[in-house]
Amino acid sequence: MQKADGMNYSPQGKPKPVCDKGDFVFAAMALDHGHIYGMCNGLTEAGGELKYVYDPDPLKVEKFCKTYPQVKPVQSPEEILNDKSIKLVAAAAVTSERGPLGLRVMDHGKDYFTDKAPFTTLEQLEAARVKVRETGKKYMVYYSERLHVESAIFAGQLVKDGAIGKVIHVMGMGPHRLNAPSRPEWFFKKEKYGGILCDIGSHQIEQYLFFSGEEDAEVVRSQVANYNHSNFPELEDFGEAMLVGKNGTTNYFRVDWFTPDGLSTWGDGRTVILGTKGYIELRKYTDIARDKQGDHVYLVDDEGEKHFAVNGQKGFPFFGELILDCLNRTEKAMTQEHVFKAAELCLKAQKQAVVIK
Repeated sequence: MQKADGMNYSPQGKPKPVCDKGDFVFAAMALDHGHIYGMCNGLTEAGGELKYVYDPDPLKVEKFCKTYPQVKPVQSPEEILNDKSIKLVAAAAVTSERGPLGLRVMDHGKDYFTDKAPFTTLEQLEAARVKVRETGKKYMVYYSERLHVESAIFAGQLVKDGAIGKVIHVMGMGPHRLNAPSRPEWFFKKEKYGGILCDIGSHQIEQYLFFSGEEDAEVVRSQVANYNHSNFPELEDFGEAMLVGKNGTTNYFRVDWFTPDGLSTWGDGRTVILGTKGYIELRKYTDIARDKQGDHVYLVDDEGEKHFAVNGQKGFPFFGELILDCLNRTEKAMTQEHVFKAAELCLKAQKQAVVIK
């Protein structure tokens, strides 16, 4: 698994099918971001059958087929959209094209699973809200920094079990390695990628809502900068924001493109969850200078200090839950409103961000 480059980071888990072979057939299209591999890994491990792939770039399709030799390349999106056996389309399009593609997929009677960020404008979000109401189909999002991270899965269970009392604050840090030569041209165009708070900030806001149990929040302050990449004038290499939830919890997060080359992975992602009876820290991808494995959870409560190494222990239940939600029309993996609220808040944080110069 690629750990040095976040764009091609695609976690793999253990097969844990939730349905019989052929019960859940899906397809992949728009291979513009490497996260499509993590998305397809999760679905196939949970029992999904990957039938088709489409992208206008034959090199991307060739690479995809080497990873998933069972998949059949097709020559047009319509071959996927018109096939009634396909229940869901997984896609990782250019960020600004994810919303419009989702509308098209849902119009063809299929659920949609897109890479984050799901939108670049509030208008795209509203169009998706309307389309979900019209069609009854799902617009799901791959918020991988929680859904595909075992330490985050374990922390969610600790919070649910009351290990730290009532959550009052969540702090997130999402540094990433830029690795500019590997990035496509669209990645550096703000109209295409949406801005740093819209893009990787979406992970942080989704985690805040999840761990705090908030259903809504206000962006109190947000700011962005391009500190060190003048050769990419539309890139924001730093961003941060503060939020206050409807129930009074608070959130601070920082995202950036300053992971140094000496780090063993693409980013030292961390989350700290403060409760009334203790706190939890996640060291997701590495425990610097100690353990390159990642998925470390630290818990401090009235009984003492505890460390849990959970890599390979918890799995990734979201994907099986998503498949069952699609088959049974339930909302156990993630509610549609949660998906849209996380997207709404990252778009608002981006829109009102002060530019530091």
